[in-house]
Amino acid sequence: MCGIFGFVAREGAPVSPQIMRRLLLDLFQRSEPRGQEASGLVVIADGQANVFKRPLAPNAFMRDPGFRSFLDGNLKRGFSNGEDTLDRPMAAIGHCRLVTNGAEVVHDNNQPVVVDHIVGIHNGIVTNEATLVSRHGNMRRTMDVDSEALFRLLDSYLDEGADLSGAIAKTFDAVEGTASVAFFRDDIEAVSLATNNGSLFFVYADELQATFFASEGYILRSFLDGNAGLIGKHSPVQQIDPGAGCIVPFETASALPFRFDDPVGATGVSRLPAPAVIADRKDFVPNIIRCTSCILPATYPFIEFDEHGVCNYCRNHINKKMPGREALERELEKYRSKDGSPDCLVAFSGGRDSSYGLHLLKTEFGMNPVAFSYDWGMVTGIARRKQARMCGKLGVEHILRAADIPAKRRYIRKNIHAWLKRPHLGMVPLFMAGDKEFYEIARQLKRETGIPLVVFCAGNELERTDFKGGFAGARENQHGQRLFGLSLSNKLTLAGFYLSQYLLNPSYLNESFYDSLRAYVTTFIRRDDFLYLFHYLDWNEDEINKTLIGQYGWETSETSDNTWRIGDGYTAFINYIFQTVAGFTEYDTFRSQQIRYGILGRDEALKLVAQDSLPQMPELREFAQQVGINLEEVLRQTDGIPKLY
Repeated sequence: MCGIFGFVAREGAPVSPQIMRRLLLDLFQRSEPRGQEASGLVVIADGQANVFKRPLAPNAFMRDPGFRSFLDGNLKRGFSNGEDTLDRPMAAIGHCRLVTNGAEVVHDNNQPVVVDHIVGIHNGIVTNEATLVSRHGNMRRTMDVDSEALFRLLDSYLDEGADLSGAIAKTFDAVEGTASVAFFRDDIEAVSLATNNGSLFFVYADELQATFFASEGYILRSFLDGNAGLIGKHSPVQQIDPGAGCIVPFETASALPFRFDDPVGATGVSRLPAPAVIADRKDFVPNIIRCTSCILPATYPFIEFDEHGVCNYCRNHINKKMPGREALERELEKYRSKDGSPDCLVAFSGGRDSSYGLHLLKTEFGMNPVAFSYDWGMVTGIARRKQARMCGKLGVEHILRAADIPAKRRYIRKNIHAWLKRPHLGMVPLFMAGDKEFYEIARQLKRETGIPLVVFCAGNELERTDFKGGFAGARENQHGQRLFGLSLSNKLTLAGFYLSQYLLNPSYLNESFYDSLRAYVTTFIRRDDFLYLFHYLDWNEDEINKTLIGQYGWETSETSDNTWRIGDGYTAFINYIFQTVAGFTEYDTFRSQQIRYGILGRDEALKLVAQDSLPQMPELREFAQQVGINLEEVLRQTDGIPKLY
């Protein structure tokens, strides 16, 4: 099972930040065999409990520059002027995770777990978490891990007034399964250890005036032997018996033992004068340099910053003035039927923009649209429900064209596995090549129906994702979201890049090759004469959301307040890749454009992106099921790709 380890050191302990760092990393490394799927640490000092965790094996985690910076900065908070004596108490609780439930790619599922007033580590499996939740109707659940129910129950007992050892005893009395825990509560000056199966050991180092703990006696004994010169005199390694615990107060750093059936022995622990701040660093990319005007990071293709930290994309930006409703009305008037017969074909994915566009054309511009969709295997259940809801309420005919869906999904799977053999961000759009036949479907339907006008509810400048071509070496020109409008030099650059990648990675030469080649021709070579709705109209997110949710009962995401591309597993997948490797997603570009157009402030954009960029697990799981990949394995391989930051 998972590995728990850590220490509590009292004020005045004769130790330097360098020695404490060395000892902690050594204990971390010795605990690694107990779990290698995720790692985490909380450092408690000077009124703060700061958490850093990642879905990385301990060895990779300890090499991570972000972790190194986190650890050095937090250890120094216990010292003044680099002296070799702790000026204030310090504690650390670490974890090496073996996943038993709750995917490690979701930040909150990894440990230390943070609930309202507690940050803690749990090793074991709680088998009655559903019962615990049902018995306590006010228990909030925000994670997929059983540890959350345990710590929330413990927190609730402490809120009700139970003392620390009594609350621990009551919690373990309610819990079924195995549980060994180490935790800190924000208003109590102590780290608490408890177990119902004996998988916790501790030792007091007399000379260092610190208690160290770990999940196995062997780990602690080898740790003491390997660092004998630094640790010096110490007590024997002691096991915490099943059904027992100990509280390690910051004041003494010496364990106060108690049993669950007699918890009165540890009631005299001090309360903090003010609650400590528990801060969980959820950002995947610590300290990445961003434009001081927008939020694009230094890893964005072709980005340059001036002496004020403003990027070239902001410096060169010019707000486009849309022709407006009157210009659109003049264009639509050329095609509007007089007898109510169909007069336009509307590309309808079921997404936000196409749904709103269909609403506008039918209800405000008096057109008689026929909607058409292309199901290439990645249309999700939520998108289909939106299509049905919109077409049913508007009374719009819906034409559907479907691909050989098993084949399309097989192509995606093969190209993902090929990409993982030699990953390059410029090749990520290859996964989506199968949907480009949408444009060809539009041309076919135009011939079949005799309806001359095809409308794509696209062209919104805010949704530009030029970085996808940028990673392939193309500096995208102004093309209005119509990729055939790329310059000749860009098209040649892209073609040369793709050719080189195919030669360097023959795994791409699979059965999807001709489908991908057709997609390139359809997208970049063949011109279209479609009308793009947002080449005329300003795009107003609030108005769009208000209309779709208010008038059509539009479904929103369970994991995000953002309504852009919700339910789209493919988008969730590629955003995970870009976020992990480059430190940003489509949402960073979207929010940056909103900043440039004066729609959004920079601070608000950063807050939104922090939420939007978190892994969307329901969508990722649906995508993995559709395509037939092992999600955890693919995401773990993605996590191991060298970072650009």
